[in-house]
Amino acid sequence: MTTVTDLYPTRGAVEVATPRVDPVVWSEPGAPGPLQPSELSDFDRDGFLAIDQLITPDEVAVYRAELDRLVTDPDVRADERSIIEPKSRDVRSVFEVHRISEVFANLVRDPRVVGRARQILGSDVYVHQSRINVKPGFGASGFYWHSDFETWHAEDGLPNMRTVSVSIALTENFDTNGGLMIMPGSHRTFLGCEGATPKDNYKRSLQMQDAGIPSNEALAGFADKHGIKLFTGLAGSATWFDCNCMHGSGDNITPYSRSNVFIVFNSVENTAVEPFAAPIRRPEFIGARDFTPVR
Repeated sequence: MTTVTDLYPTRGAVEVATPRVDPVVWSEPGAPGPLQPSELSDFDRDGFLAIDQLITPDEVAVYRAELDRLVTDPDVRADERSIIEPKSRDVRSVFEVHRISEVFANLVRDPRVVGRARQILGSDVYVHQSRINVKPGFGASGFYWHSDFETWHAEDGLPNMRTVSVSIALTENFDTNGGLMIMPGSHRTFLGCEGATPKDNYKRSLQMQDAGIPSNEALAGFADKHGIKLFTGLAGSATWFDCNCMHGSGDNITPYSRSNVFIVFNSVENTAVEPFAAPIRRPEFIGARDFTPVR
């Protein structure tokens, strides 16, 4: 078995910061795709890119109806791919949605979506993870600060930072209803966290993350250095962000729900190996082991 070098150590005895050694934009200058050179430059610098309208209002209505259908389907609720809100007991997320729903499978294949992922990652891509998120008003809980790559490296075995996410808003994102927050430029430093990974950690972490959480001191330092950007936008807007961005979201105590579809694309040249800092792999509906390129 080939040994893969661990470039980003995490979940050890102490918290440790490691400079990023991977590119952010992997494609060659001038590579064809939906993104303009200036947008790729902004993504490289900040680690994210906001798009005012990725899909049209008519398309939003189709995807929103499909989201509503899925979260109210008793069979979907009973499936292990559904995560239940701890307080309200409502469905919070449904994973592997591109396999459950042909409607969302079509969105994954949309050139406006997968074309941007290929352009950023410089290769064919597959879906490492997909889900719909529902954040209803009056108390839906947020998600604490973290780097997705820290988890995907530690628990799923992704070797390199060659993974990009897109969050597409299916309801309006206000500045008050628990929107996505990112620290611009934080993607340039990997923060390896303190503490071992419990067995079956995913069962708890999908509701409230404990393992892989940075210290308050490290987060304060990142925030002082990078600042915090809050994303707002109409339904149909989207945020693309690098796998190593430090990000999180607050609770939604407003009356206004915030729902989105979230797709994670990984390069076919960065396929998962064994976890770097966990006793077992997470289930495939969370971290894919089918590396078939999106077509």
